[in-house]
Amino acid sequence: MHKKLLSNKNNLQVLYEDNHIIVVNKRAGDIVQGDKTGDKPLSDVVKEYIKDKYNKPGHVYLGVVHRLDRPTSGLVMFAKTSKALPRLNKLFLTKDVKKTYWAVVKNKPQSHEGTLINWLKKNPKNNKSTAYPKEVKDSKKAVLHYKLLKALDRYYLLEINLETGRHHQIRSQLSNIGSPIKGDLKYGFDRSNNDGSISLHARFIEFIHPVKKEPIKISAPPPKDVIWDACLA
Repeated sequence: MHKKLLSNKNNLQVLYEDNHIIVVNKRAGDIVQGDKTGDKPLSDVVKEYIKDKYNKPGHVYLGVVHRLDRPTSGLVMFAKTSKALPRLNKLFLTKDVKKTYWAVVKNKPQSHEGTLINWLKKNPKNNKSTAYPKEVKDSKKAVLHYKLLKALDRYYLLEINLETGRHHQIRSQLSNIGSPIKGDLKYGFDRSNNDGSISLHARFIEFIHPVKKEPIKISAPPPKDVIWDACLA
């Protein structure tokens, strides 16, 4: 079970904000947008923050640009204006936003760095993607690049850059090479993390600001726990 982490607006960690964009550090367990669970989404918490900070009367505009899986933590960007939203959507569509992830995995990959190419097929019934070595019916090509950053006592820290953004791509592709993400029961890790999270974190994001045309790079500190602290040490 996921903990209900969004208890009040003071829990929001804002990493970057201007007139057009707000970037926050999502905690594992938060949902970005409302879903069938009925749990309060991060988008509503950000709206409350904006309304409270600027004493805005009435409706607060907020555009959802991209998402992170519920058990994943890290950077999530929202558009604060209707002018910024289509421009940010275009940046993501044209792959002009560079997102870098950190993952704590069980087993060290055979190579210290490499590229994984698979064809992923999503099964809606169990909300899981399977990685295949060759194209199969209804599959989509998935490409990621990884690099080993650190070896811990029992785990390994990988840095990951995506070329494609497929359903559960990092989780599925790392599991496929025998390196499941810590806590990810769905993809082959043997036990869950205490808080229901998986040790996958959206660490950095880089893009050209769609209005100011300035380069922006933002980093999100990983969650506070023994393993992540060891990764930063």
